[in-house]
Amino acid sequence: MARNESEAAGGERERRGRDRGERRERGGDRAERREDGEELVEKLVGINRVAKVVKGGRRFGFAALVVVGDAKGRVGVGAGKAREVPEAIRKATDQAKRSMIRVPLREGRTLHHDVYGHFGAGRVVLRAAPPGTGIIAGGPMRAILEALGVADVVTKSVGTSNPHNMIKATFDALSRCVSPRAVAARRGRRVSDILGKRETGAGESKEAAA
Repeated sequence: MARNESEAAGGERERRGRDRGERRERGGDRAERREDGEELVEKLVGINRVAKVVKGGRRFGFAALVVVGDAKGRVGVGAGKAREVPEAIRKATDQAKRSMIRVPLREGRTLHHDVYGHFGAGRVVLRAAPPGTGIIAGGPMRAILEALGVADVVTKSVGTSNPHNMIKATFDALSRCVSPRAVAARRGRRVSDILGKRETGAGESKEAAA
């Protein structure tokens, strides 16, 4: 009898937690701004209900996936698990803030060059785009790019729709982004030398074609 009462209570707690998780997930597609030393954009990518099998039955909890960025070239991702949805989101947000990386942006709106990334079965392509293009991306990739502060980019994801793998593949691609300034410093040259070569080469090819 006591066991039936405990199972009924556990089922009621599970339904309440699931309802809270569904409400939070539906409202998680908008950016949240909090004042924590610096202004950050927090985006809830998704919430999953997870279960742990123990001697007395199953214990239910929630796993949250959160993307955090400053919309100025820094972004991070974190995952957290807890018995309640708010605690799982808090853990994921804290981890995302600790794992933020900096990505160089051209004119503060797009990438400097096209990049490819992969993780597991997931592969992603991120292409620089002219002004006015917007963010051509969906799902977790859009959340990352919006939190990063990118305004014009074209993306493609192939191989998996798992949000964890898509996010890790996207971060693998973003970690490969380099700016002309970094390339010039590595080669011991000036930025104008590196950019000038490309423009000069294009001009010579046009004259040769004429």
